[in-house]
Amino acid sequence: MEESRPLDALNAARNKTVMVELKNGTSYVGKLRAFDIHINIVLEDAEERQNGEVKRKIGTVFVRGDTITIISPGVN
Repeated sequence: MEESRPLDALNAARNKTVMVELKNGTSYVGKLRAFDIHINIVLEDAEERQNGEVKRKIGTVFVRGDTITIISPGVN
């Protein structure tokens, strides 16, 4: 099935590992558990990364959609 809307792509990535990059340059990598129409997201087993290095393991994190610049599904 072809994904035609951004929320369809996010829905296909649910329960998979994604990378979320924020406006301040910080990245989070974790399993996408939930999101809403504002692209507020919940990640589980999340790690905070800066410049590609793991800075800390966070666990569950809520990220406001207005701080996100990129969401990349399929990250290992």
